[in-house]
Amino acid sequence: MHGAPCRPARDPVPVDILYLLVPLSLVLVFLVGAVFWWTLRSGQFDDLEGPAHRILLDDDSPEQGDAVAAPPGRSPDRPTP
Repeated sequence: MHGAPCRPARDPVPVDILYLLVPLSLVLVFLVGAVFWWTLRSGQFDDLEGPAHRILLDDDSPEQGDAVAAPPGRSPDRPTP
């Protein structure tokens, strides 16, 4: 064969980083699984729709202790007709 000279073979790419990344990823997966298991056991996902419905409820009743001002000419304890 007559052509360009052959290039020398490249050194293999070092894969030493895999010795760190594989155990690290296994630890991370274990931690995510443990946190997810804890959230299931502690009831974090028990009622997913309750807070969404609660925000839509109209709660305009005054808290105890809040003063309700009566309109002029009306007494606060007389019901409005």
